[in-house]
Amino acid sequence: MITTADKGNSVVILPIQQYNTKIQNFIDKHNFQTSAVNPTKTFQNQIRKTINHSTTLITQNSKWKFINLNPSAPTIKGLIKPHKPNQPVHPIVNWCNAPAYKLSKHFALKINLPHYHTHSI
Repeated sequence: MITTADKGNSVVILPIQQYNTKIQNFIDKHNFQTSAVNPTKTFQNQIRKTINHSTTLITQNSKWKFINLNPSAPTIKGLIKPHKPNQPVHPIVNWCNAPAYKLSKHFALKINLPHYHTHSI
């Protein structure tokens, strides 16, 4: 596997099995809960119901903008930290396809979060 390093502008090359082990070790170390069932569809239905019942925060004409039409569970990617012992991973989670991503981005702008960054929610 060829990936970028966490710091600097360098490239890291390592076997895929080693990369997968590093990701799994990170997940195990931080006590993430796993599920046998993908809750994305259920969560998407709850988001749709909430948006449809909203009368004051979201206008009738713009409700379609906040529904992710093809939602998926967030994915994790790890950047290797070659400058640290045992070269752990720095996790990067892609939330862009999550069911509530567009809605949370809208509310973050609406309530003027002081540390809002245009590339993350």
